[in-house]
Amino acid sequence: MNAARKLISSHLVSGDMKAGEEIAISIDQTLTQDATGTMAYLEFEAMGIPRVRTKLSVSYVDHNTLQTGFENADDHRFLQTIAAKYGIYFSRPGNGICHQVHLERFSRPGQTLLGSDSHTPNAGAVGMLAIGAGGLSVALAMAGEPFWLSMPAVLQVRLRGSCGTGVTAKDIILEILRRLTVKGGVGRIIEYGGDGIKNLTVPERATITNMGAELGATSSIFPSDEQTLAFFRAQGRENDWTELKPDPGAAYDGEMDVDVSALEPLIAAPSSPDNVKRVREVEDIPVRQVCIGSCVNSSYADLMAAAKILDNRKVHPDVSLTISPGSRQAFQMITENGALSVLIAAGARVLECTCGPCIGMGQSPPTGAVTLRTFNRNFPGRSGTPGDRSYLCSPLTAAASAVTGRITDPRDLMEGPLRIALPERYITDDSMIIPPSEEPGRVRIERGPNIKPFPVKGALEKSLKTKVLLKVGDNITTDDIMPAGARILPLRSNIPAISDYVFSKTDPAFPERARSSGGGVILGGINYGQGSSREHAALAPMYLGVRAVLAKSFARIHRDNLINFGILPLTVAPEVYDTFEQDAEIEFPDIAGEVRDALAVTFKHVKTGRTYTAEHGLTQRQREIILAGGLLNYVRGR
Repeated sequence: MNAARKLISSHLVSGDMKAGEEIAISIDQTLTQDATGTMAYLEFEAMGIPRVRTKLSVSYVDHNTLQTGFENADDHRFLQTIAAKYGIYFSRPGNGICHQVHLERFSRPGQTLLGSDSHTPNAGAVGMLAIGAGGLSVALAMAGEPFWLSMPAVLQVRLRGSCGTGVTAKDIILEILRRLTVKGGVGRIIEYGGDGIKNLTVPERATITNMGAELGATSSIFPSDEQTLAFFRAQGRENDWTELKPDPGAAYDGEMDVDVSALEPLIAAPSSPDNVKRVREVEDIPVRQVCIGSCVNSSYADLMAAAKILDNRKVHPDVSLTISPGSRQAFQMITENGALSVLIAAGARVLECTCGPCIGMGQSPPTGAVTLRTFNRNFPGRSGTPGDRSYLCSPLTAAASAVTGRITDPRDLMEGPLRIALPERYITDDSMIIPPSEEPGRVRIERGPNIKPFPVKGALEKSLKTKVLLKVGDNITTDDIMPAGARILPLRSNIPAISDYVFSKTDPAFPERARSSGGGVILGGINYGQGSSREHAALAPMYLGVRAVLAKSFARIHRDNLINFGILPLTVAPEVYDTFEQDAEIEFPDIAGEVRDALAVTFKHVKTGRTYTAEHGLTQRQREIILAGGLLNYVRGR
């Protein structure tokens, strides 16, 4: 078997490993971050289970650390106390970004990890089956329930050769995005092999597996090999390492070759991670902001690469350069070896160890200006500035451009390949990771006034007469549906308040129209719901009365989240999409009966009287969830 199938087979509890069939796997570890975690733990509380049933669960605070009001600080107290009570480790604000810290301190080859963040596959760098999901799915995993998914096909990407001057792991994943696009990984696990992987360290592999989320992939994995062992040994966790490799001659559902030695520095232009160009194609465009960090390029190695470029150089007077270390470990390492002094001397602004600018939590770029970011997403407006011009690139390209004030191929500032020697031993101070209480009965959970009860939907109606509330195009992201940023993220534990911002970037009148209409349906294009795992992009529309989403196709995590909250995902043909416009009245004469007994749902255009069909593609379990009005109702009913 290949490595992906080995991981699945060792955790399979239901179903057959046939591509496209529904399976269930046991979950060893879970992680949450604070923007999704508060709701996930409210959902876990609602199940009435006294202790998590996983091998390990960790609650991280890394998104909502900007405390401009009481909301975030209150949520952090809630998260810390609920972790203490229910058997969850708590990573304090400032300890680092969940994916970077988890890779360093908790990842385990051969285990499964479910996280309430779409970039959870970051841990696939060490041979974990790491999957992003909605908070409710993670809450169920903490309760001991298996995780259900469609059996993915496994695509092998064979890497050949090694990176040349100015080329990094970021350029490898950008090349794969250029070829496959943001929907090319849907329904797939990407498994990396070939002679080139031996040249990639774990931090470099994590850059690639992290951005597999931008392909829409279920997960991305590397084998657990000698490079993995070296990383675990340096982290003082050699006993946590096990080997995991595909069998010789293992079969795959598809194959792709990438000649790494032939690559040159690449960059993703606005406003999609797959809008990839050679840096040479866009060089000399003036730059006003450069941000190095996020969960994908904030490791010790990434920070050292930036420091090498900036050594004895100054940031251009027109550029604001920020550095966000991914973990306190990485921050301490560059402090002790002097690299931090190099960055400061060059003129960099050092931010705390959080996601920060990646989710629009500070550092929004100037109006009309180009911002270069080592992040994983450049969706329109994600930076916090409407009409932003956001480019994605490697730390080398980012640092070189910060020096020159224009988009610059890093080879122009380099004399040869840059080799970052990883330490034989990392600093391992886990004092900011708080273990759960040994006396959970004495823990009092603290709840601020911003934390509201979890809203629950009723059972699916027998019939439905409603209207199209909104018609949108292709590749609508969860950022489009439920924006992030410093103003909105603090409301993640308050669904009534955050629902005022649903589709606010696309149509500010949407929330009020949904309320006044008593709800309705949404009409979408291809790959509806790509991007973040944020379940709020389903939960808040459900609260506004959205009953169904009719789209040409769906992103995996968002489709699961819609089902989890009782919103029916229906796939329609392009001609059906073209027929209906916003505000069109639509009638489902037997929606519950057809969900229960048929493969498709019938609906009518009230004005013309014409009848159409849409496939729901639901498994028997998913049908029961939709009929019950959502996953929590379904579980309670069991």
